[in-house]
Amino acid sequence: MKRSGTADLPLHYGKVPSWLYDRMRALGKGIIAAIVEEYGPDEVLTRLSDPFWFQALGCVLGMDWHSSGITTSVMGALKSAINPCAKDLGIYICGGRGKYSRQTPQELSEISMREGLNGNELIHASKLSAKVDNNCIQDGFTLYLHSFVLSKTGKWTVVQQGMNPESKMARRYHWHSSSLKSFISDPHTAVIGTNMGTILNLSDSRAQQAQQSIIDFVSYPVQKQLTELRHLSMDRAHQISESLVNSKRLGAVLAAAHDSSLSDFTDFLLLKDVGPRTIQSLALVSEVIYGKPSRFDDPARFAFAHGGKDGFPFPVPLKTYDESISVLENAVKKAKIDNSEKIKSLQKLHKITLSIEKNNDPFADVKKVIHYENSQSYKFGGMTVKGPAIPPIEGEQLSLF
Repeated sequence: MKRSGTADLPLHYGKVPSWLYDRMRALGKGIIAAIVEEYGPDEVLTRLSDPFWFQALGCVLGMDWHSSGITTSVMGALKSAINPCAKDLGIYICGGRGKYSRQTPQELSEISMREGLNGNELIHASKLSAKVDNNCIQDGFTLYLHSFVLSKTGKWTVVQQGMNPESKMARRYHWHSSSLKSFISDPHTAVIGTNMGTILNLSDSRAQQAQQSIIDFVSYPVQKQLTELRHLSMDRAHQISESLVNSKRLGAVLAAAHDSSLSDFTDFLLLKDVGPRTIQSLALVSEVIYGKPSRFDDPARFAFAHGGKDGFPFPVPLKTYDESISVLENAVKKAKIDNSEKIKSLQKLHKITLSIEKNNDPFADVKKVIHYENSQSYKFGGMTVKGPAIPPIEGEQLSLF
């Protein structure tokens, strides 16, 4: 097995409102379908195994950019949206939070029978990854969520999360099946923790190779683990600070969407009926689909697509969100029918943004952008858990650039 990384997140409590959850399901499904259409189902597992990409996905979907709720809400939304069409996409999501995690073995058994997979090995992989993170890794975090994502080829990814009530933090763990050749260039395969000796029953011959890997993991020098493990640590503060965002990357997105000298490219992309604010969101959505792993080292930047339910960095612009969903769903649908240029338009949008970033100096003033987005949010149906966005004070002069 391959342990691909971890993420530390502040514990947040609360419920995702239905107006956001339904949209998370729709946009999440569209993003996953686009990745499957472009790269195949196994690529989805690769993406989900990267803690930075996963965080960026949660931000694009409008969750609180840094909180523990990203994990539970994203995996819940994806499971409910993906599983009804799992046969077409070639991806199944099992498990979940609390009692749903205990249903994983039965779900894997049923899927394995339908797809002709080795259910015993998959069930063992599920249990083993949970035991390692819950029992072997003595880091003070107790698992409460276990999601097992399986492709029809038998490859898999585990996304699971534990909480530490004393520190008021959550830790997300990502696992990746060893047979999967990741598009991520860094083969991070370490576990942080003190050597606890032989901690698992090695009598089961079906898991001999996986169990030997665990022994190797816990015997690995801790300092070397720390340098090789892909780890994401999120700030406790609700507000996004300038230090968390690559201002040049954000500036390129804003320039592509709002710079009048670049307005003609929307016709070229077959997105001529989409306004600048939606282009801004789609540029970040396209990066989640087409971006290389190195593009996700500042996942907070992706919250500038659709904001956050608690109003950070700004309220969720529902009208823009719905347009993003519509464009993506139509792109995937047309691509399946006639290999249309429509879905390629999203890839071109990403390339144009990269070109602006490379050939210009489009640095964004993060504080100014946040202030502007908050002032304009009401125009796009801005919403938070507390209610609709409020218009700015009359007479206040605001500008994005």
